Amino acid sequence: MYTQDQLKAMVAEAAKDEVLKAMAPGGILGVGTGSTANLFIDALAPHKDYFSGVISSSQASTERLRKHGFNVLDSNAVNAVPMYVDGADEIDPQGHMLKGGGGALTREKIVAQLAQSFICICDASKQVDVMGKFPLPVEVIPMAQAQVTRELEKLGGRVTLRQVKDTNQTFVTDNQAWILDVAGLSITDPVQLESDLNQIPGVICNGLFARRKANILLIGEAQGVRRQIFN
Repeated sequence: MYTQDQLKAMVAEAAKDEVLKAMAPGGILGVGTGSTANLFIDALAPHKDYFSGVISSSQASTERLRKHGFNVLDSNAVNAVPMYVDGADEIDPQGHMLKGGGGALTREKIVAQLAQSFICICDASKQVDVMGKFPLPVEVIPMAQAQVTRELEKLGGRVTLRQVKDTNQTFVTDNQAWILDVAGLSITDPVQLESDLNQIPGVICNGLFARRKANILLIGEAQGVRRQIFN
């Protein structure tokens, strides 16, 4: 029986193989954020010269990539990337994802939009029939926090302002914004909810990746890594 960390490591290795097989040398790769993405960066490090550059979705990933010697490019300098590799907090049977547990949801969504193919990497615990058990992150402009909270509560969610772990300090994103975590939702129409949330004044972005869902899922299970393609 594999531990969760072992499953993450297996899927990171599988993602490295997927990228090296599918991408031509000299291309630009999009790289995500979080524990599984970190393992993917580490697995890819010996092959850094295969890529002309990488686009990163967070300051933390940028620092890790640069320590390994990758050429990290500004997303504004790139029109498109062939692939983006990132994890998810939840993924449903259609390939819609809930992301943002690490706080990088807005930049992740920007890089995902540049990508021709989104490869989601995660362990089997992230697969769900209906998303919402994991609290949905919503990044907001600080002055709109109370107003947005009221709007989210109308949807039936329990809203909390994210704090830095083990402190009383408000978590601040790379964009100098705050995150509201919305628990208690049953997300049966993620495409519509993603659009609706973006219409609330003060919302920068939300953690539903439904309009731009995964193309390929590499999921670590007891039997090994399973590859699934979404239409």
